[in-house]
Amino acid sequence: MSHSPKAIIIGAGIAGLASAIRLAVQGFAVDVFEKNTYPGGKLSDFELNGYRFDAGPSLFTQPQNIEELFTLAGEPIEDYFAYSKMPISCNYFYEDGTMVHAYADNNLFAKELVNKMGETEQSLLSYLKRSERMYKDIGSVFLNHSLHKKNTLLKAYVLKAVKATRLPYLLSTMHRMNAAHFKNPKTVQLFNRYATYNGSNPYKAPGMLSLIPHLEHNEGSFYPKGGMISITNALYQLAIKKGVSFHFNTPVERIILQEKKATGVVVNHENIFADIIVSNMDVYFTYQHLLGDPHRSKKLLKQERSSSALIFYWGIKKEFPALGLHNIFFAKDYRAEFDHLFRLKKMYEDPTVYINITAKCEPGLQAPDGKENWFVMVNAPANVGQDWDSYRAKYRAAIIAKLNRLLQTDIEPLIEEEQVLDPVLIESKTASFMGSLYGTSSNSKMAAFLRHPNFSKTIKGLYFVGGSVHPGGGIPLCLKSAKIMSEIVAGDRKKH
Repeated sequence: MSHSPKAIIIGAGIAGLASAIRLAVQGFAVDVFEKNTYPGGKLSDFELNGYRFDAGPSLFTQPQNIEELFTLAGEPIEDYFAYSKMPISCNYFYEDGTMVHAYADNNLFAKELVNKMGETEQSLLSYLKRSERMYKDIGSVFLNHSLHKKNTLLKAYVLKAVKATRLPYLLSTMHRMNAAHFKNPKTVQLFNRYATYNGSNPYKAPGMLSLIPHLEHNEGSFYPKGGMISITNALYQLAIKKGVSFHFNTPVERIILQEKKATGVVVNHENIFADIIVSNMDVYFTYQHLLGDPHRSKKLLKQERSSSALIFYWGIKKEFPALGLHNIFFAKDYRAEFDHLFRLKKMYEDPTVYINITAKCEPGLQAPDGKENWFVMVNAPANVGQDWDSYRAKYRAAIIAKLNRLLQTDIEPLIEEEQVLDPVLIESKTASFMGSLYGTSSNSKMAAFLRHPNFSKTIKGLYFVGGSVHPGGGIPLCLKSAKIMSEIVAGDRKKH
């Protein structure tokens, strides 16, 4: 009887967990090495005196990416994971007092935009139709396949996608496309915001990114029971069920190369060999530290990094009926905010504020009775050595001033617990270079093609997954990166 092929995965982030499950199902004996003491990477959680917080991503779309893993593994998902669809995807607050509910039901959302923004119902419905078409014709090809394999590029669906890619999608910016479609600048701002889903600038990023609203408005946004951490827990349990071995608190020192082939890793000064190596670490650090290839990591730096974030986790000793699970308080001048984030790399004095409150879905469980757990996030520039101590204080003051104005409540005395996460901490905790949440930004026309592939073109047996490689950052794309990688691995194994 032949022995199982061995796979080593570096990093137990969400893409690492999904990769472990997929490779185990393919018949690999899988070992995962993680420098932290817990799985999930950015998708982790913590508690502060009865307030529970998801530390990282807070939006859940495309549950089918997770369902697929359970189907593949032959395990009933309901034993591990449950979620429900949200009736409102987000509440939007503007400085002039306008407040918009983005209902999950597109007809209700259209009526809301007619009443609050003076748009026509048709303008929203046709916009979301186009978003869906772009996603299905173009996006799904980009997101579900490697753009770096000749055989993918020759397949019929790619030719169809290329045909469907109208020039404005690439040549026009997301902002210009939105401004041509809606008449109220506040509606344009609402849809410009989707560029931030991969850390990009709507005034620079291609119009193609307007396929992102399709996920939230046509497919829906969801709440995982128990908070976002339950995604990590479900995948971790499933991986264990499939026989995957996890080694926490065990950083990989380097990848072993022999004649242009990755043959193992060094852990605790010990060589551990395997047939394939999968890195779920930021691709920049993979080249810099694990492969000792500063030249290659420098080349990656030519691409602009995505934005980062500053997050305040606040235990609030009051309930706010006007708020829901997802809430956005917009900056007055959006263009100036993005100019600060990307060009000046400085703090902007009137940032857009996002607040996520899971206690809205599970009161009493996520926060003590009558209280709320606020995950308060502003977009921040990637870390280039700014004075984060002074930025933290300034951002905090700006956020509180904005919320006081728009909620007409004095927020400061209601904060009874607080923790802060800034780009420097993001970098040290999750090994995301410069604290960039999504690796590189999508601020150029060719960004989708410039992302690092899910395999190495020069080193056999080395593969890449996670937010810093194709197809991009965010939970759905990290899960897709694992799928693309596992299909490439299956193809490579057939050849031998």
